[in-house]
Amino acid sequence: MSRPIFPWERSYPQNVRWDSPIKTTTLPQLLDDAVAAFGDSPAIEYRDKRISFRELGRQADAMAAALIGSVASRDEAVALYLPNTPYHPYAFFGAAKAGIRLAHLSPLDAERELAHKLHDSGARTLVTTNLAGMLPMALKLLDSGHVDRVIVGEDAVWGPSPAPVMPIPERPGVISFEAFTRDAAPPAQWPSVAPEDIALLQYTGGTTGIPKGAILTHANLTAAVAMYEAWFSPQLNTPPGAQKVICVLPLFHIYALTTILLRQIKNGNEILLRLRFDPETTLRDIEVKRASAFPGVPTMWIALANYPGLEKRDFSSLIHCSSGGAPLPVEVAERLKRLTGQNLLGGWGMTETSPAGTNIPLKGPPKPGTIGIPMPGVELDIVSLDEPRRLLGIGEIGELRIRGPNISRGYWNKPKETAEAFTEGGLLTGDIGYMDEDGYFFIVDRRKDMIISGGFNVYPQVIEQAVYEHPQVEEAAVIGVPDSYRGEAAKVFVKLKAGASGFTLEELQAFLADKIGKHEMPTALEIRDALPRTSVGKLSKVELREAERSGLQSAAP
Repeated sequence: MSRPIFPWERSYPQNVRWDSPIKTTTLPQLLDDAVAAFGDSPAIEYRDKRISFRELGRQADAMAAALIGSVASRDEAVALYLPNTPYHPYAFFGAAKAGIRLAHLSPLDAERELAHKLHDSGARTLVTTNLAGMLPMALKLLDSGHVDRVIVGEDAVWGPSPAPVMPIPERPGVISFEAFTRDAAPPAQWPSVAPEDIALLQYTGGTTGIPKGAILTHANLTAAVAMYEAWFSPQLNTPPGAQKVICVLPLFHIYALTTILLRQIKNGNEILLRLRFDPETTLRDIEVKRASAFPGVPTMWIALANYPGLEKRDFSSLIHCSSGGAPLPVEVAERLKRLTGQNLLGGWGMTETSPAGTNIPLKGPPKPGTIGIPMPGVELDIVSLDEPRRLLGIGEIGELRIRGPNISRGYWNKPKETAEAFTEGGLLTGDIGYMDEDGYFFIVDRRKDMIISGGFNVYPQVIEQAVYEHPQVEEAAVIGVPDSYRGEAAKVFVKLKAGASGFTLEELQAFLADKIGKHEMPTALEIRDALPRTSVGKLSKVELREAERSGLQSAAP
């Protein structure tokens, strides 16, 4: 029986097929295969120290053996409270090989949020590092009874630290990573791990309420890796082990975990792992260490686009740059193209999609603002905002719904939220957008960010894209605020470029007059020295909304 031909298949790059086979496996098998294939080749470079695939496999096996001998049950989880350090892949692959589910914690989480994730996931073991910004919180969680054991990686192993460190205390419940794994003997037989087993609880939704743990299986994660492979390999045409990929994106985030750690390990490529993003370090990695790929988020690209002397730097080693995690302003992409000669492409995905979703062909037609076309194995459609079972046609705006082997089965311990998120086998993404006649998708905003102004739907992202065209604007964010006439109206928050003189609301409105509709015109402007960010560097509107709400409450009396 023939299957339907989707509109986006007509726009697929040469030698890439939407119906490419998407093979799934387990994380331990993915690493074991890479160790066997690439052996002594470098897998990770960190502070000028190189870790081979063989050493990565040895460290993961040692961690797995130690966990098998100490974790009470496979029903228990292991939480990773780590920045970008080799201890992350050691512990991540180690727990996976032990058949124990993982939970990622963000170094920027508050204590209450960390405690919730620990209790919700069932984690009683916490893996961290002795960086001074992290170890005190880990010990606090131990003292409060949220965990039974804290395993601490000694940062000095990797050479002089760019951040303050503190000694690992000698006390019950605390053990160094080295001591924990040193004498662990491998079991006679490793635990059986199946593709459908839960590999990871990846928490999401903390900006809108209590974080939900998206259930990601070994099959989900490896399906996403296979999708990226089926999409990129024919387009980039680079042999295994030939690339050096910069990793400044945090490994506790799904974007870096899948597209950098898992995919590059599978391909035998070298990961240039960095503790944090710094424009000069990134440029040196490109110029001196000859990095071939740099995946970033918009705030990183904005910082680079405004970096002094960028037009004089050497980008000749790069074969691929991408932006993800949040929409990239069109103006920023065009500016970087002019300065560096690099097409800054990207796509769209979610924690719940592991995060494969759509991508922009490397040599496709120019379609400003698009998130691209569905990747191999991904089905995407647009459904009505009011009736999610009703499909919409080309050009009609509704909610994106997605299907595929990479999609989470739901949220841990949250059956109600899981039931609400799925309709007819598809995940309702919360993103509002449309598909054009070529099968390209466009997102106009997040459903939760939509402003209803005078009965019209207003999408903040449309306004933000227009504001970014202003020559004095470095960063911009738009939220809805109460309006006595319209019910709700747009307010713009702006960070100016260095040396910019600034502008008034009236001047901004005049600038936007030919770029957005009257119903979209912002009625308030606030210029700030900096805009708030999430743990992965994306602009965060949560703090902006809370500040507005607090201001209204304090003014009410």
